[in-house]
Amino acid sequence: MRYEVKAIRGGEGVTALVLDAVDAADAAGQAKAQGYAVIAVHAKQAWAGWRKTRNTRFPLVLFSQELLALLEAGLALVDAIETLSEKETNPEIRNTLAQICASLSEGHPLSVALQQSRANFPPLYVAMIRASEKTGAMAEALSRYIAYQTQMDGVRQQVVGASIYPALLAVVGGLVTLFLMMYVVPRFSHVYADIGRNLPLMSLLLMKSGLFLEANGTKLLAGLVVILGMLAHAASRPAFKQWLDRKLWQLPSVGARLHLYQLSRFYRSLGMLLRGGMPVVPALQMVSDLLRSSLRGSLALATTRIREGHTISQAMEQYNLTTPVALRMLRVGERTGRMGEMMERIAAFYEEETARWVVRFTKLFEPLLMVFIGLVIGGIVMLMYFPIFELAGSIQ
Repeated sequence: MRYEVKAIRGGEGVTALVLDAVDAADAAGQAKAQGYAVIAVHAKQAWAGWRKTRNTRFPLVLFSQELLALLEAGLALVDAIETLSEKETNPEIRNTLAQICASLSEGHPLSVALQQSRANFPPLYVAMIRASEKTGAMAEALSRYIAYQTQMDGVRQQVVGASIYPALLAVVGGLVTLFLMMYVVPRFSHVYADIGRNLPLMSLLLMKSGLFLEANGTKLLAGLVVILGMLAHAASRPAFKQWLDRKLWQLPSVGARLHLYQLSRFYRSLGMLLRGGMPVVPALQMVSDLLRSSLRGSLALATTRIREGHTISQAMEQYNLTTPVALRMLRVGERTGRMGEMMERIAAFYEEETARWVVRFTKLFEPLLMVFIGLVIGGIVMLMYFPIFELAGSIQ
């Protein structure tokens, strides 16, 4: 991101510098390195036409894949990150990698270097790297994170992909209905008014609705735009998201699936940390943020029970953080000592079950939505043409 720094150096007077930096502190540091005394720092707004330049999101999965490839090729950690920094063309990402290289050169471990850029590296990723530094298996930890993120992205993409067609179908159906009501129906209304025949009640109501929409179409469309804008603004507010989350969890079927999805993400993250060598209690504390607030309290109580010496399966069962199938797999993991692997298998089981539910739901919902849209549009058309059918019958 570009920052404008007001600074002074020697007898040059006040100078305005424009620097590419990760944040304001980085911009101030760059100016101080050039011998300036910093007066003020603020972000510089860059506009291309009417579009505001957005911050670049750090490609964490791509970074992990490239770093893994370089480490497996035999490069040292500092050399590998320097190589990634040199080939990077985006200034924000290049500055982030340069900061990591500088921290490594000062003797800090990679986890500390990553923690200094918390906006780009989540706590779960830093914890995984810290655990791998203790075991010396950083390449294996990176492989596990890549697989973890790929699995989570796959579930998310499957849900999004399954919702695209119903959303498009609903939008197209709504536009067709709007076109009929605001353009076609009013013209039929004028024709029937000229004929002067009495219309059936439902057809009469439809024609009056069409005339009302024709007369107030501009105001109604403006009101609709305002309402959609307000909804979009509300959707970006944390309070609205929390309210919507509560309502979704209250739905019997949807709430159960959301619970399974939360557990799958929880167990996959926990399994990844355990396989990386992290003790179970710190790992549980690390992944607690992945759960919703109501489940975090249960996890805190379960963590306390585990710290007191109870088994993981007992604590998870007591506080409703497992299912019968997962409980059996946890007990197997406790007997065999492969708890991390078993937790990842539990996550895979939950993810497959969620994927099957999404497929079944979309296969049922799409035909129902098509039938509903067909009935609405067909009903409008039939009510428009019904007086014509009556007129033709009376002529015969």
